[in-house]
Amino acid sequence: MIAAPDRTPLPREFFDRPVLDVAPDLLGRILVRTTPDGPIALRLTEVEAYDGPNDPGSHAYRGRTARNDVMFGPPGHVYVYFTYGMWHCMNLVCGPEGRASAVLLRAGEITEGVELARKRRLSARYDKELAKGPARLATALGVDRALDGTDACAPEGSPLTLLTGIPVRADQVRNGPRTGVAGDGGVHPWRFWIADDPTVSPYRAHTPRRRRT
Repeated sequence: MIAAPDRTPLPREFFDRPVLDVAPDLLGRILVRTTPDGPIALRLTEVEAYDGPNDPGSHAYRGRTARNDVMFGPPGHVYVYFTYGMWHCMNLVCGPEGRASAVLLRAGEITEGVELARKRRLSARYDKELAKGPARLATALGVDRALDGTDACAPEGSPLTLLTGIPVRADQVRNGPRTGVAGDGGVHPWRFWIADDPTVSPYRAHTPRRRRT
């Protein structure tokens, strides 16, 4: 008999740890997005860690800006950024306040509110593709910059909450290079995923974007 996921919210102390401890521990946790149309729940299956001043791939590598301000804490808040002029991506801030680090949520399995997610992801052929990749995940959940800075550890009323779920066994966790990260930041094996899970996105090395002539 498969145990039911634990619906207890994760405390702020869970996120107030080094990013490389938090990232793999997020696998199997449940992210709940509360919307006026109803809740959508997602089981996290793939994440990437970004370690601020120690990480050339991090948005906070060169210091604090208006864009990355949320990354500097407190832990347990949501950092949302807009990329390529069309997509949003969602991160969870972790580590001690004042030291920027965050975990990018790369993929997951929609376990509740599938119909709501399908309406946002009309191009998905199968349900396993609804949140297969960070932009798809944010789109399926209806996450955009309006949710930047949201406290996912708020005692009640937050539009985004992390539940305990069912943590993944260590022997089921895999790690490797981060997807699409250029330069020195691309070598870190800080992408973590659940082995053989069909919702995990494929690895892609960084490809320089060509300027239009």
